Amino acid sequence: MDIFFICLAALIGGYLIYSVVVDRIFGVDPDRATPVTTMEDGVDFVAMPGWKLFLIQLLNIAGVGPIFGPILGALYGPVALIWIVIGSIFAGGVHDYFSGMLSIRHNGESIPEVVGYTLGNAVKQFMRGFSIILLLLVGIVFVSSPAQLLTNLTGIPMGVLVAVIFCYYFIATILPVDKIIGRIYPFFGAALIFMALSLIVMLFVGDYDIYPQRSLSNLNPQGLPLWPLMFITIACGALSGFHATQSPLIARCTGNERQGRHIFYGAMILEGIIALIWATLAMSFFDTPDALNEVLSKGGPALVVNTISKELLGGMGAFLAVIGVVFLPVSSGDTAFRSARLIIADFLHLSQKSNTKRLLIAVPLFVVGFIVSKTDFNIIWRYFGWANQTLATIVLWTAAVYLMRRGRFHWIATIPAIFMTAVVVTFLFYSDIGFGMSMQFATIIGTCASLVCCVLFFLKRNTNAIQLNPETE
Repeated sequence: MDIFFICLAALIGGYLIYSVVVDRIFGVDPDRATPVTTMEDGVDFVAMPGWKLFLIQLLNIAGVGPIFGPILGALYGPVALIWIVIGSIFAGGVHDYFSGMLSIRHNGESIPEVVGYTLGNAVKQFMRGFSIILLLLVGIVFVSSPAQLLTNLTGIPMGVLVAVIFCYYFIATILPVDKIIGRIYPFFGAALIFMALSLIVMLFVGDYDIYPQRSLSNLNPQGLPLWPLMFITIACGALSGFHATQSPLIARCTGNERQGRHIFYGAMILEGIIALIWATLAMSFFDTPDALNEVLSKGGPALVVNTISKELLGGMGAFLAVIGVVFLPVSSGDTAFRSARLIIADFLHLSQKSNTKRLLIAVPLFVVGFIVSKTDFNIIWRYFGWANQTLATIVLWTAAVYLMRRGRFHWIATIPAIFMTAVVVTFLFYSDIGFGMSMQFATIIGTCASLVCCVLFFLKRNTNAIQLNPETE
């Protein structure tokens, strides 16, 4: 139990101390007009209270991410806790903060546009396609997975439930952000927090051995290597590129830059705490990684959530399990489609104030999504973890270049960017979904890739950013 509270204290300390450092390095200006004060349109640019934005941001970036990822990461043993803590404070928090604050500084634009201002037009074009594919993938998967779970619970044909969820996504994507997302999502955000806190309390008061496997060795029962797989497996709850696609949604509704630290960095830290709780539950409820792996082999992380929730909380646990594995992914699915709509709108320079223009993008987007949902995309989904962390790496490099060009302490973003470059490149060359090389050779290539990026990074010192916006200075 002492290990849990040490990790918890570290995460809270990271928010209280390191987020202030990041905020000052960025140069937050509480007197600067934010996009919602100059561009309010009643649709995507809608002012909302800070507490509500915080809960929406938490739910947007979370979904089942800080639940499923840490459960799978728990197979490696307590060493996973180190990545959750360090990743959340020094990588995820910085990543989420800059993806939100740079969007605020660029009129609430989506992440591909923000990256383009700093890393150039070629990277911007790549990011546009890359982000839309990633968001479509998230949206589609978060149609099929909750539909399948609801089918198992209710007996309603899966095709009917897929249609219902798609209809909900469509409505939530085109309606003003404060009509559904602004009203319902704070409730689900609070439910996510309540679920995690209730379960960890019941675990502690119950007859369970907290962290029975007290070792920092790799305990994975399948023999999967810690490096670099754990850093891909535990994304939400430590560092996730998907967050960068969601932060601009909230950046368009933030009334003062002073709120950015609490909303963007703070939500990431709270997600890290939720991840810490679920990793602890998975490691402690099951005596060994082998026991956890046995349940995973029968029904995946959803079955683990259901088993733990029912055992620790009874009837309430069953209800919370349904929220956790059905409604939380739905809340990420609709904002994924909404983010895709906004990325396309930014690319086309198409105002989204009128219903007609929103429909002009949303209808083709959902047609494509529906068609893809009918195909076997399991192979494509296997690339999601790598694609997600690659996106996070690009955003960290963007933050690093942004700070360097302004003569600020860039290492807060540069160090995690260097590390994650090595992770994603090593994974690509080692994994079976990549080139399937030996770990030693893949690591050498990953290290060399980091060095090359470092050289290019320092060369950027003497170049001008594409369409450099003086308002961001």
